[in-house]
Amino acid sequence: MLMLNRKNMESKDNYLLFRVEASIAIGSGHLMRCLALAQAWQNLGGNTIFAVATDIGKLQTRLETEAITIHQLSVTSGSKEDGEAIIALAQKLEVSWVVVDGYQFGGNYQQQLKAAGLNLLFIDDYGHAEHYSADLVLNQNLSADERFYPHRENYSQLLLGTKYALLRREFWQWRHWKREIPPTARKIFVTLGGSDPDNVTLNVMHALSAIETEGLEVVVIVGGSNPHYEQLQRVAQASPVSMTLKQNVTNMPEWMAWADLAIAAGGSTNWELAFMGLPSVIITVAENQSAIAQQLGKMGITVSLGWYQQLTVNQLTTAISELLSTPKQRQQMSEKGRQLVDGLGSQRVIEIMEKKGVN
Repeated sequence: MLMLNRKNMESKDNYLLFRVEASIAIGSGHLMRCLALAQAWQNLGGNTIFAVATDIGKLQTRLETEAITIHQLSVTSGSKEDGEAIIALAQKLEVSWVVVDGYQFGGNYQQQLKAAGLNLLFIDDYGHAEHYSADLVLNQNLSADERFYPHRENYSQLLLGTKYALLRREFWQWRHWKREIPPTARKIFVTLGGSDPDNVTLNVMHALSAIETEGLEVVVIVGGSNPHYEQLQRVAQASPVSMTLKQNVTNMPEWMAWADLAIAAGGSTNWELAFMGLPSVIITVAENQSAIAQQLGKMGITVSLGWYQQLTVNQLTTAISELLSTPKQRQQMSEKGRQLVDGLGSQRVIEIMEKKGVN
């Protein structure tokens, strides 16, 4: 286990400030991976605050439950005024680090925060900013590559790959858990993101309802910002298979441990599924998920079905049905996933932040 300096963390208030957004349009992925890092910081006695300019809906309750302070901003995300507000808040709290996560925040935003003397961790996915001046640039994706960041400062340190995958606190206790692979998979776990604005979940539920495997049990989990909950509830109740809909759960690893197979969107959830050794069928629902899904499919860690718009309900039913009765393939998927993500990413990042020192 990584050993961090708890004494230094507890010597003062030691705030970690996050600038992140979440909404139905944006989704909850950015905020939830920041939550994982916040929990690792809290675990050493530090305090955390999330600054947001959007309505984060029921995610606010989740953060408050985690003893995270929420600071509401009245600014345009990524603007000069946004940067000024974060600098003022950071200086008031004498924060150790500022963590920024979101595609609205570019090179100018980083430069503005660094010019104010702040320690900056920038969480990235594909090198969207024109220039990087953060002290640490974190890209936890399988496709992360130094070539994404040709324009960066000499001092900017890159943290690349699934070694740094940010898993939330509820997953930590499952590091040494062993999965059993049944001859026929009958327990199916479905998660298509926190908001799922295009309602991909609906087609997946219809596809699962058409599967004729005896004793099939399906648990569908949607986020608190999902606008289709009532419709999905009606479909679940009418399904010929045992289908349960749950919203805004906090015990995701328990459901992943329960399941024999997952149907999921690309994105950060893939690292959780890999860590739990859960064989998965992946559907791409956003552009930033495409490369991840393709690579996981090529590595045999998942079955990647491509973009949701190009999938019919019948194609989904066929692909899922085939995987239910192939235990050898599911065993290989499970083992490869566990090798890819070891669950220590959040702690590794915090350790590097601490070694970098504070201003």
